[in-house]
Amino acid sequence: MQSDLPQHIVKSFEQELKQLRAMLVEMGGLLEAQLATAGAAVMQGDSAAATAAMEQDPAVDALERDVEQFVIRMLALRQPMAGDLRQIVAALKISSDLERIGDYAANVAKRSIVLAQFSLPFKLAGLAHLTRLVQENLKRTIDILGDYDAERAIEVWRADQAVDDIYTAIFRELITYMMEDPRNITPCTHLLFVAKNLERIGDHTTNIAETVHYATTGEVLPEGRPKGETSAYMIVKARDL
Repeated sequence: MQSDLPQHIVKSFEQELKQLRAMLVEMGGLLEAQLATAGAAVMQGDSAAATAAMEQDPAVDALERDVEQFVIRMLALRQPMAGDLRQIVAALKISSDLERIGDYAANVAKRSIVLAQFSLPFKLAGLAHLTRLVQENLKRTIDILGDYDAERAIEVWRADQAVDDIYTAIFRELITYMMEDPRNITPCTHLLFVAKNLERIGDHTTNIAETVHYATTGEVLPEGRPKGETSAYMIVKARDL
């Protein structure tokens, strides 16, 4: 269902709101490409792809600054209220989440350069699955930014549980490899960081979904977002007992 965005008497204001959403979508498009490139760098040991992913980060940072300046201008000149104010302030929060996604994607790419030096004795099927799922959720998140669709925002918000469950399984698997052979400790440590960065990207996509839902409806989603039953932290504590 499309969001019921307000109609404005001043057409220039409506155009500015559309431009603001377009800037967020542009940021999202850059991030989709950056994350896909970083994921390929890890799975294929491609150092050129890793470099390309890291080089995309400044463009995302620049767009975040552009959004911030645009929002400040709109607040000063338009003095928006109610739903309009929610949309404009939401754009600031969303751009911040998008920028953090870019940072995590760049971190994934950096880890891939180190990982390319190792010949891993095990498959990365779980990590590949996590990467695909996070990419899909990011794409769905970017799609809702164009029209602030509240119902689809809830779907993205709910998808976080699957990401957490897969991350937990990967954590278990990598810990097992490290316990079986000390030579696996270094590459598995880097893979743990890669998986954690992907899991954090998932968290930021759900942050954006929550923000879009609130900006559209004025209603706050439940504080406890869907999560898996067992966190990676709990697994570590269980092994220490």
